[in-house]
Amino acid sequence: MKNVKQEAPASKGRHLILGIFGILLALSGLFLAVAGTRLITLGGSWYYLLAGLGMLGSGVLYIRRKPAATGIMALVMVATVAWALWEVGFTFWPMVPRLAPFLVIGLLASLLHPWLTQGRQRAASYTGSAVFAALLAVGATALFTPHGVLEGKPLPVAQPGTDIPQEQVADWSHYGSNPAGTRYSALDQITKDNVNQLQVAWTYRTGEIAEGASEYQNTPIQVGNTVYTCTPTSKVIALDADSGEQRWMFDPKPHNIKTWNRCRGVSYYEPAKVEHPLVFTDLKPAAPAQAGVCARRIVQVTMDARLLEIDAQTGKPCEDFGDKGAVDLTQGLGKVMENVPYYAYTSAPTVSRNLIILGGWVFDGRSTDEPSGVVRAFSADTGELVWAWDLGNPAITKLPPEGQTYTRSTPNMWSSPAFDDELGLVYLPTGNQQPDFWGGARPELTEKYSSAVVALDMATGRERWTFQTAHHDIWDYDVASQPALYDVPDGKGGKIPALIQLTKRGQIFMLDRRTGQPIADVIEKPVPQAHAAGDWVAKTQPYSVGMPTFGAQPLTEKDMWGATFFDQLMCRIDFKKLNYHGEFTAPSTEDTLIYPGYYGGFNWGGAAIDEKSGYLFVNDIRIPQVVKLVPRDNVDLSHLKSGHGVGSTYPMDGTPFVIDHKSFNSPLGIPCQSPPWGVFAAVDLKTRKQVWERPAGTVEDAVINGVRAKLPIPLGMPTLGGGAVTGSGIVFYAGTQDYYLRALDMATGKELWKGRLPVGGQATPMTYRSPETGRQYVVIVAGGARQSPDRGDYVIAYALPEKE
Repeated sequence: MKNVKQEAPASKGRHLILGIFGILLALSGLFLAVAGTRLITLGGSWYYLLAGLGMLGSGVLYIRRKPAATGIMALVMVATVAWALWEVGFTFWPMVPRLAPFLVIGLLASLLHPWLTQGRQRAASYTGSAVFAALLAVGATALFTPHGVLEGKPLPVAQPGTDIPQEQVADWSHYGSNPAGTRYSALDQITKDNVNQLQVAWTYRTGEIAEGASEYQNTPIQVGNTVYTCTPTSKVIALDADSGEQRWMFDPKPHNIKTWNRCRGVSYYEPAKVEHPLVFTDLKPAAPAQAGVCARRIVQVTMDARLLEIDAQTGKPCEDFGDKGAVDLTQGLGKVMENVPYYAYTSAPTVSRNLIILGGWVFDGRSTDEPSGVVRAFSADTGELVWAWDLGNPAITKLPPEGQTYTRSTPNMWSSPAFDDELGLVYLPTGNQQPDFWGGARPELTEKYSSAVVALDMATGRERWTFQTAHHDIWDYDVASQPALYDVPDGKGGKIPALIQLTKRGQIFMLDRRTGQPIADVIEKPVPQAHAAGDWVAKTQPYSVGMPTFGAQPLTEKDMWGATFFDQLMCRIDFKKLNYHGEFTAPSTEDTLIYPGYYGGFNWGGAAIDEKSGYLFVNDIRIPQVVKLVPRDNVDLSHLKSGHGVGSTYPMDGTPFVIDHKSFNSPLGIPCQSPPWGVFAAVDLKTRKQVWERPAGTVEDAVINGVRAKLPIPLGMPTLGGGAVTGSGIVFYAGTQDYYLRALDMATGKELWKGRLPVGGQATPMTYRSPETGRQYVVIVAGGARQSPDRGDYVIAYALPEKE
């Protein structure tokens, strides 16, 4: 009797644990069975219903303490492994939500099995427990290992670390380093062997935290011993290239800075160094220069649409430019909206010879009556308008006639052009025509310029050629990336002057920059033809089949993902409910999936090109969005939550609809499709083949539903800013969701070094060598990663330790 009394509490405890385990298993199975039934009604997989019924049955048997519970659970697990292999093979991240929950269940079931058999099969149970524990340990370790990595082969680097003569080192005097936008520097003081010694050389803080409507996306420029940067609200700052000390700050004090504040760069103009200035007989002559005054100029465009020139030496306005240093860019635009700015400029102005060439940013999705996307060129000496390219009225070549405006709501150019001085052409990446997601009222004349690359004669502003990357774009697939210019082999021992254009679609187009004709094959493919009332869709769309494509494969139910099988199942259900028939599924009155999403693919960060090897470096975003057209008559417009991007509604005044936006996320706030959600990659422009790929960053600093991950799991996150590449074979990247500047081996993609930043970055890094000390610096602006609560105002320069 004494032994029975001692054992009774233990037995009750075991029965309780078995009961709790059975209840949890049964409830989980019931959820999977019920939700799985819903998935079947939508035409989805039968697995979840069958697995749920098995788990439900096993859970009931655990409650009843029947040994058969383990056997049924084992059958479910074996079937799950077979199903997972059939759906996704051995790829790691798709396997995680399919198998990880069952590894945990298997471990617990193995530990509990002796309690079901009164101690029998104890050895087999503990062996099973050890196996499941080992698999969980291997899986946990694998979480911290990059997956889906394609590694390139090493390339020889000629004499790394040589001291390039100063006269051969170009300043980083353009947004993309040079007019071609390659983001390439020949500097090779920092090499693959010593890059791990990089340390912070100096840090400068602007005093303007990138909060609210602001994001700090600036790539500084460097001319001589000075670095020039700008803040989201258009302040311009000059810093000493070796110490980071402020030399001057100019604050243009813009008004209406409530909506979309960015300054991605400033530009530089030095009249005395223009070798072949364009001559315009109809312009007033430049005023005689005062000795030492505005001999070197910084060109800036403000968030309230003013074009400025500032003395690069003193930070004072150049009084001989425009009206005491400023030109009003709203001239000829008509209504621009005083309370909410519908026109601004977020990218660096383009200075070519003695011209300043500008497009403009317009507020997405507001109306069919928004400011014009006109592209204009101004004299860099006087600020006088030289030419205008009105996309809707080619007859307007300067200001519109009295009482008229430039054509309203035409496609705009909000990103950065590139230019070829020898050909005399400037290449414009254009946006899609407003209001983005419904195009039933768009004129035929402007349709050809939407989401295109357009070559204009630099001297006259007249069109030379146009290549469209998306026809009748109602998905906001505007061309965000600066074109990159590079000469590629023609296969006959010669070279073809090429233009490489990245797109939000993940397509890379390679064109002859003389004619706009594709060098790499482009074909037109049929696309879905359903569309919203009053709109239309193109019968075909262009696909660059001669170049690699990134993140653009159509999504399927099998691509749905989650942290567990619960949220994965919900993502599968949500996916099957969406209106989605591939990339060009038109927005409709149903929830419609857009993938690649309107953030990209490739966004404004653009490409980098190693000018020696011809390697192209890219980074992308793989985050789909869900949009829904809502008939205007069903909306209380006075309570409309109007904004920009995900989580907002675009009013689209002048159309039959407003449009809602949201992310395609699981109930846990995680993207519904399988990782990676962004990659770093390289393409060989000579062979037109992908060389390497690796996930872009980790979830270490990601905040999901208010919780910071704090784990450096390399899922591959969305990235914004692009790369910068050096002559020593290193490509530098920031722009990830974790707070690092990284150095990658240009040839293989291996990570050579990473430096921790105080907050995340969105900008493209740059590099230069000080003319005074000969020291090479790598500079990054860190103002906070997209979607991150941590914001800053940092300009940080890295360099090798100073030699004693």
